[in-house]
Amino acid sequence: MKITTSTLSYGPGGAYTGFAAHPERHDAAIPAIVVCQEIFGVDEHIKDVTRRYAEAGYFAFAPDLYSDHGKRPPAFTDSRIEAVKLFMDRVPPGETRDPEKRAAYLAKLPAQEASELGESLGALFGGADPTKYREKLAATSAFLREENALTKGQPIGSVGFCFGGGLSGVLAAVDPKLAGAIIYYGRSPDEEEVRRIACPVIGFYGEMDPGITGTVPELAERMKRAGRSFEHHVFRGAYHAFFNDQRKMYNAEAARWSFARALSFFAERLSPDPRLR
Repeated sequence: MKITTSTLSYGPGGAYTGFAAHPERHDAAIPAIVVCQEIFGVDEHIKDVTRRYAEAGYFAFAPDLYSDHGKRPPAFTDSRIEAVKLFMDRVPPGETRDPEKRAAYLAKLPAQEASELGESLGALFGGADPTKYREKLAATSAFLREENALTKGQPIGSVGFCFGGGLSGVLAAVDPKLAGAIIYYGRSPDEEEVRRIACPVIGFYGEMDPGITGTVPELAERMKRAGRSFEHHVFRGAYHAFFNDQRKMYNAEAARWSFARALSFFAERLSPDPRLR
């Protein structure tokens, strides 16, 4: 399927931007999926995922949450982010989040490289709170639902990965009209957020990611107490970021199965069954 991609501006004074992808051939209006970035921002992996959902027939949109008026701070530039990824692939999983262990690895690098990496790592992990982006996420939904010509009046869903999994949960809490949300190995919504979630939620997690997956039973209980729909799956032997085929934790089986379920979920939530029209 041929798709069209573009960068769109929206929000107050056009301050926010995002990467959009949609089928070249489409109906007058089509459902939308918000693709929430990993901690690395709207990089090539997130753009690729956005294109995949466009190929499935949706208007897919990845808001660039680190950008204002089309510009990112120096710590979040593409070259800096790619350097962070390479560094993280050389460090054992989990140790990059420990400031002392991170500093020990950085100390082995040339001073300029260590300084830039340290600044970017500190900015990324120091600001890794999905709730900071409530306003931008709400503006994204409003733009797609009320202003964007190809999606105006159409159902909207969300999916996010790692940091973006938490963002997807936050969007479910701030947008009462959201049709469905998917959390890939991301922060679990807290008690207050769960009470505000109105749509069904699916979570995909890795067995070898205890820091995140360990919070799932409590989330399931919160959702049950609140009368909310929560389907979750834990993939045996899978690590954090198992869906990211550009990183060493990629697990093809878990990625393949979860993507198939995600597509069926969005078909259920965003598209009326054409056999029943």
